[in-house]
Amino acid sequence: MAISPTSELHLNVHYLTRVEGHGNIVVDARDGRLERCELEVVEAPRFFEAMLRGRPYGQASHLASRICGICAVAHATASLRATEHALGVEITPQTETLRRLAFCGEMIDSHVLHSYMLIAPDLVHLESVVALASRQPEIVVRALRMKKVAGDLCAALAGRHTHPIAMTVGGFHHLPATGELQALRERLAAMGPDVAATVELFRSLPLPAFERETEYVALQHPRGYEFIDGQIVSSDGGAWPVESYREVAREHVVGHSTAKHTRHTRQAYMVGALARYILNHPRLRPSAQAAAESLGLTPDCRNPYWITVAQVVELVHCVEEAGALIDSLLADGLRPETPAPPARLTGEGVGAVEAPRGTLYHHYAIEDGVLTQANCIIPTGQNLANIEADMRQLVPQVIGKGPQEVTRDLEMLVRAYDPCISCSTHQLEVRFV
Repeated sequence: MAISPTSELHLNVHYLTRVEGHGNIVVDARDGRLERCELEVVEAPRFFEAMLRGRPYGQASHLASRICGICAVAHATASLRATEHALGVEITPQTETLRRLAFCGEMIDSHVLHSYMLIAPDLVHLESVVALASRQPEIVVRALRMKKVAGDLCAALAGRHTHPIAMTVGGFHHLPATGELQALRERLAAMGPDVAATVELFRSLPLPAFERETEYVALQHPRGYEFIDGQIVSSDGGAWPVESYREVAREHVVGHSTAKHTRHTRQAYMVGALARYILNHPRLRPSAQAAAESLGLTPDCRNPYWITVAQVVELVHCVEEAGALIDSLLADGLRPETPAPPARLTGEGVGAVEAPRGTLYHHYAIEDGVLTQANCIIPTGQNLANIEADMRQLVPQVIGKGPQEVTRDLEMLVRAYDPCISCSTHQLEVRFV
């Protein structure tokens, strides 16, 4: 890629801060050409697929939730859906509603963490959330209040948020008491001012001006703006059942990363909140659509820095959605249920969910109740090629700012994707001899 013939730039950022995991940014530009622009993922591979093999199916979701301490509900749910599809388990409407509710809690928690703790310091030119807490403590206290409600919601449903213990194949080991749900409903309603203040905060903070056309991929569900199940859809056109995920998320190895990259119709695509918004925005609750309008987020947005804005819109949606789901559970009355049994002990299944960072796939083969194969494709792994494509287009536009400012812009770009780098470093083929 050609740039100004007089421009020369050499960046080597070890390690990128305010992201989960270890990643380096390396840029080399000389003699008017961008020779190298990479996001190096330098984590040692984590062999979680190998850990799942040989385990009884009932242990899979508990092990899978350990892949990530932030998206534990997402990994557990994707694992449960893969197992249930493999073994012909039919869950009840109550189980489905409880899982959707737990997912809202995780989305709220993760989006508050990312937007307030990791992104907001960049937008007010501070080095960390610690500095933000010193300058404007009310902002951080607001974030902690919202995270507390989200964490308590997940704990009431799943036993705890980080690595849930109450979710199981076919249902739940434990159900919340009616009083717990009523109290959580009141707390969600009381979040209104904090949610409104969040929208106002991010409406007031300037984001870098940058655009790049790419493909967007997400799940789409006929019921609404959902995060569990559905079909895979692309902004380039087409729809696929989740069982055909390999036709979309085509993994390949790159030399500078311990995480695989993926591509579909182009060399890269995006998953996550902005992709979900672009593909599913008509399904948002009215309050979230109003928030998007207030924030200036439109379906033709092609600025990756606006992923955070899309997360704020989803935060608004999930708070209202969680309240509606609790209302539904209270109206129907929670009934004690025994987890639905498997129809068979041998089979193959795929579970797909929209984790906070994007589409997540778990694919299991089970024989006589024991996992014989497992494959997991993580949202960040799907985004890595797109991040690098953004970086390659951004550098020539900002190289005149000088190394410090270019570094800042690139770090902000990577952070905007909310990457979970450790989760993305996995290895499928492991042979023990």
